[in-house]
Amino acid sequence: MKKIKLTWFILSVLAISCEQEEQSTVSKQRDIHQEDWSKRAANISETDSLIFGKTYLSVYSEMYSFSQKQKYSLTGMISLRNVSETDTIYLLRADYYDTAGSRIRGYFKSPVYLRPMETVEIVIAHKDIEGGTGSNFLFEWKTPPNCPEPLFEGVMNSMQGSKGVAFVTQGKRTK
Repeated sequence: MKKIKLTWFILSVLAISCEQEEQSTVSKQRDIHQEDWSKRAANISETDSLIFGKTYLSVYSEMYSFSQKQKYSLTGMISLRNVSETDTIYLLRADYYDTAGSRIRGYFKSPVYLRPMETVEIVIAHKDIEGGTGSNFLFEWKTPPNCPEPLFEGVMNSMQGSKGVAFVTQGKRTK
């Protein structure tokens, strides 16, 4: 009888543990805020005196661990930052590419705005390894004359047990 009670107790604890883990995973997925780009739509014309620029940002959805045969998945937080204290800036394009240079997805179809000192984020989930070890973003943007150019950063991280890894990349203006 004691064996049955002990077995029932262990199964109950395992069931509760699994249920809590599942709820935690669902909760974490809900906690990731996905930007509603349509609420940021901006109407800019070709005749505006805005300065055009393009920035490349390297990001990593995976990295090698011990050898090229073993990979480690990462979460990527891509920050798009307006560093101007006074001017609104405009993002025309945010496209995500994989290691082979193929476009995976774009994040908006028409220009969007960033208010002074505002930051928005794109999150590449830990399970989204489509980009691979050499994924990257291309951003196109416009700023008013004499306005600082936007800052694009990638923060990649992963935690497994008591061990973790995190690192940052910064965008490089290409045009």
